[in-house]
Amino acid sequence: MPDPESGPVARLSNALMLGGSLLLLATALLTTASVLRRWLTDQPIPGDFELVQMGAGIAVFGFLAHGTLAGSPILVDSFTTWLPRRVQAAVDAFWNIVWGLVALALAWRMTLGTLEAVASDTRSMVLAVPIWPGIGLGALAFLATALAAGLAAQRLLKARAA
Repeated sequence: MPDPESGPVARLSNALMLGGSLLLLATALLTTASVLRRWLTDQPIPGDFELVQMGAGIAVFGFLAHGTLAGSPILVDSFTTWLPRRVQAAVDAFWNIVWGLVALALAWRMTLGTLEAVASDTRSMVLAVPIWPGIGLGALAFLATALAAGLAAQRLLKARAA
Protein backbone atom coordinates (compact mmCIF):
# COMPACT_ATOMS: atom_id res chain seq x y z
CA MET A 1 0.00 0.00 0.00
CA PRO A 2 1.38 3.45 -0.91
CA ASP A 3 2.29 5.94 1.78
CA PRO A 4 -0.79 8.19 2.36
CA GLU A 5 1.50 11.22 2.42
CA SER A 6 2.47 10.69 -1.22
CA GLY A 7 -0.61 9.08 -2.78
CA PRO A 8 -3.39 10.58 -4.87
CA VAL A 9 -5.42 11.68 -1.85
CA ALA A 10 -2.40 13.55 -0.47
CA ARG A 11 -1.84 15.21 -3.85
CA LEU A 12 -5.50 16.21 -4.04
CA SER A 13 -5.50 17.52 -0.47
CA ASN A 14 -2.31 19.50 -1.15
CA ALA A 15 -3.81 20.96 -4.33
CA LEU A 16 -6.98 21.95 -2.46
CA MET A 17 -4.91 23.47 0.35
CA LEU A 18 -2.79 25.46 -2.09
CA GLY A 19 -5.87 26.62 -3.98
CA GLY A 20 -7.57 27.57 -0.71
CA SER A 21 -4.48 29.50 0.38
CA LEU A 22 -4.36 31.45 -2.87
CA LEU A 23 -8.08 32.13 -2.71
CA LEU A 24 -7.81 33.38 0.87
CA LEU A 25 -4.97 35.66 -0.17
CA ALA A 26 -7.09 36.94 -3.07
CA THR A 27 -10.01 37.70 -0.73
CA ALA A 28 -7.66 39.60 1.59
CA LEU A 29 -6.36 41.63 -1.36
CA LEU A 30 -9.91 42.27 -2.59
CA THR A 31 -10.95 43.46 0.87
CA THR A 32 -7.93 45.74 1.07
CA ALA A 33 -8.61 47.16 -2.40
CA SER A 34 -12.29 47.71 -1.58
CA VAL A 35 -11.49 49.48 1.69
CA LEU A 36 -8.93 51.68 -0.08
CA ARG A 37 -11.39 52.46 -2.87
CA ARG A 38 -14.08 53.30 -0.31
CA TRP A 39 -11.60 55.55 1.52
CA LEU A 40 -10.48 57.31 -1.68
CA THR A 41 -13.76 57.52 -3.60
CA ASP A 42 -16.52 56.72 -1.08
CA GLN A 43 -17.41 53.71 -3.27
CA PRO A 44 -16.54 50.08 -2.50
CA ILE A 45 -15.82 47.51 -5.18
CA PRO A 46 -19.30 46.33 -6.24
CA GLY A 47 -20.10 42.88 -4.89
CA ASP A 48 -16.99 42.75 -2.74
CA PHE A 49 -18.83 41.13 0.15
CA GLU A 50 -20.25 38.42 -2.14
CA LEU A 51 -16.83 37.57 -3.51
CA VAL A 52 -15.25 37.56 -0.05
CA GLN A 53 -18.03 35.33 1.33
CA MET A 54 -17.67 32.81 -1.49
CA GLY A 55 -13.89 32.96 -1.56
CA ALA A 56 -13.44 32.55 2.19
CA GLY A 57 -15.93 29.69 2.32
CA ILE A 58 -14.26 27.81 -0.52
CA ALA A 59 -10.82 28.50 1.00
CA VAL A 60 -11.82 26.94 4.31
CA PHE A 61 -13.08 23.84 2.50
CA GLY A 62 -9.68 23.63 0.82
CA PHE A 63 -7.91 23.17 4.16
CA LEU A 64 -10.04 20.33 5.56
CA ALA A 65 -8.53 17.34 3.75
CA HIS A 66 -4.95 18.48 4.29
CA GLY A 67 -5.54 19.06 7.99
CA THR A 68 -7.24 15.69 8.35
CA LEU A 69 -4.45 13.82 6.56
CA ALA A 70 -1.81 15.67 8.56
CA GLY A 71 -3.60 14.76 11.79
CA SER A 72 -3.98 18.40 12.72
CA PRO A 73 -7.70 19.07 13.01
CA ILE A 74 -8.97 20.42 16.29
CA LEU A 75 -8.58 17.67 18.86
CA VAL A 76 -9.92 17.47 22.36
CA ASP A 77 -7.72 14.90 24.03
CA SER A 78 -8.04 15.89 27.67
CA PHE A 79 -9.81 12.60 28.43
CA THR A 80 -7.44 10.28 26.57
CA THR A 81 -3.93 11.54 27.28
CA TRP A 82 -3.57 9.16 30.22
CA LEU A 83 -4.41 6.12 28.06
CA PRO A 84 -1.73 3.90 26.51
CA ARG A 85 -0.61 4.94 23.00
CA ARG A 86 -2.28 1.91 21.39
CA VAL A 87 -5.63 2.79 22.94
CA GLN A 88 -5.22 6.45 21.97
CA ALA A 89 -4.54 5.35 18.38
CA ALA A 90 -7.69 3.21 18.39
CA VAL A 91 -9.80 6.08 19.76
CA ASP A 92 -8.32 8.51 17.22
CA ALA A 93 -8.92 6.01 14.40
CA PHE A 94 -12.55 5.65 15.50
CA TRP A 95 -13.09 9.41 15.45
CA ASN A 96 -11.36 9.68 12.07
CA ILE A 97 -13.83 7.12 10.74
CA VAL A 98 -16.73 9.11 12.21
CA TRP A 99 -15.32 12.33 10.69
CA GLY A 100 -14.91 10.56 7.35
CA LEU A 101 -18.53 9.43 7.38
CA VAL A 102 -19.72 12.93 8.27
CA ALA A 103 -17.56 14.41 5.50
CA LEU A 104 -18.92 11.84 3.04
CA ALA A 105 -22.51 12.73 4.00
CA LEU A 106 -21.71 16.42 3.56
CA ALA A 107 -20.11 15.73 0.17
CA TRP A 108 -23.23 13.87 -0.93
CA ARG A 109 -25.58 16.63 0.23
CA MET A 110 -23.42 19.35 -1.31
CA THR A 111 -23.38 17.43 -4.59
CA LEU A 112 -27.18 17.46 -4.52
CA GLY A 113 -27.06 21.17 -3.67
CA THR A 114 -24.77 21.77 -6.65
CA LEU A 115 -27.18 20.01 -8.99
CA GLU A 116 -30.08 22.00 -7.54
CA ALA A 117 -28.20 25.30 -7.95
CA VAL A 118 -27.40 24.42 -11.57
CA ALA A 119 -31.02 23.44 -12.30
CA SER A 120 -32.44 26.60 -10.72
CA ASP A 121 -29.63 28.84 -12.03
CA THR A 122 -29.16 30.32 -8.56
CA ARG A 123 -26.95 33.40 -8.61
CA SER A 124 -25.53 35.91 -6.15
CA MET A 125 -27.55 39.05 -5.54
CA VAL A 126 -25.22 41.88 -6.61
CA LEU A 127 -22.96 40.41 -9.28
CA ALA A 128 -25.30 37.62 -10.42
CA VAL A 129 -22.45 35.10 -10.24
CA PRO A 130 -23.62 31.46 -10.39
CA ILE A 131 -23.15 29.85 -6.97
CA TRP A 132 -22.94 26.23 -8.09
CA PRO A 133 -19.15 26.20 -8.66
CA GLY A 134 -18.55 27.13 -5.02
CA ILE A 135 -20.91 24.44 -3.78
CA GLY A 136 -19.34 21.91 -6.15
CA LEU A 137 -15.84 22.73 -4.91
CA GLY A 138 -17.11 22.29 -1.36
CA ALA A 139 -18.47 18.85 -2.29
CA LEU A 140 -15.11 17.90 -3.81
CA ALA A 141 -13.29 19.14 -0.70
CA PHE A 142 -15.55 17.10 1.59
CA LEU A 143 -15.03 14.01 -0.58
CA ALA A 144 -11.26 14.52 -0.35
CA THR A 145 -11.65 15.01 3.42
CA ALA A 146 -13.59 11.75 3.75
CA LEU A 147 -10.84 9.92 1.85
CA ALA A 148 -8.18 11.60 3.98
CA ALA A 149 -9.99 10.61 7.18
CA GLY A 150 -10.14 7.01 5.97
CA LEU A 151 -6.43 7.02 5.25
CA ALA A 152 -5.67 8.64 8.61
CA ALA A 153 -7.73 5.99 10.41
CA GLN A 154 -6.02 3.22 8.47
CA ARG A 155 -2.61 4.67 9.31
CA LEU A 156 -3.49 4.87 13.02
CA LEU A 157 -4.77 1.30 13.08
CA LYS A 158 -1.71 0.06 11.22
CA ALA A 159 0.59 1.83 13.69
CA ARG A 160 -1.44 0.42 16.56
CA ALA A 161 -0.94 -3.12 15.27
CA ALA A 162 2.80 -2.66 14.89
